[in-house]
Amino acid sequence: MNPVESRPLRYFVAVAEELSFTRAAERLGIASPALSRAISGLESDLGVRLLDRTTRSVALTETGAVLLADARAALVALDAATRRARRAAGVPGGKLVVAVKADVEGGLLEDVLAAYRAEHAAVPVEVMFTGWREQPALVRAGEADVAIVVEPFDADGLDVEPLLSERQVLALPAGHPLAGRPRLRMADIESEHQQVVPGAHVYVRHGEQAPPFGDMVQMLRQIELGRMLALLPVSLAERNARPQLSWRSVDDAPEAAFAVAWPQHSRSLAVAAFVRLATAVSASRRASRSAEAAETA
Repeated sequence: MNPVESRPLRYFVAVAEELSFTRAAERLGIASPALSRAISGLESDLGVRLLDRTTRSVALTETGAVLLADARAALVALDAATRRARRAAGVPGGKLVVAVKADVEGGLLEDVLAAYRAEHAAVPVEVMFTGWREQPALVRAGEADVAIVVEPFDADGLDVEPLLSERQVLALPAGHPLAGRPRLRMADIESEHQQVVPGAHVYVRHGEQAPPFGDMVQMLRQIELGRMLALLPVSLAERNARPQLSWRSVDDAPEAAFAVAWPQHSRSLAVAAFVRLATAVSASRRASRSAEAAETA
């Protein structure tokens, strides 16, 4: 039987992060002697020394450093499970929270939600619109049950099922020099611009910093002002035509690959149903595209 409970682990993580019993006790809202006794009890239960402490300093032992990494992960998982359980208890039959970046879901969201709501055992759905690439962390933290994401993304702790890919086009200010070229390639973008984050396909001029943006509206406004460029899914471009923006095809641009992500080891029937229907809707969409392409060939 595992002798370790969550409270001593939380106490240990606080001390390990603060490297001070006084600061950790203030953070936890308990007295320093009680915190010290709890850590000593944890070390006794485990039969190892986790901290080297003197009257002036606190340091992690090698064993303590190993436990810190695992303890953080365990507490995140426990907190996420608690949030999911409380959320399910709040509505008869529970509910399903779906995290998406507004307009960056390959045009899948409406069809997947319609298919899901038609399920006999469907539970209420709450759509959580997120900031740029926030969805995986929200799923890991238990704030959301499932997410539609665009690659690349941090899949740590998640199960992932690919959905579909679509062409990306370059968003740039209407008066930008690249907007007037008859054809564009990635080298045309990269000759004067650098990626803000590897794999994100958001570009600023060499040596410049990315302007702040929290959502797609803000991103497009920054592009209109000439502060950045971005490769974005063509479905997003179709919904955001405006005179201040130019959307240009790039011959060798990578495609946007969409996927559905959910917690590893999830046993939620609602999540399983959503994943099943998301893959079915995506397969139907791919089949329709192939048929259209064959007709025009």
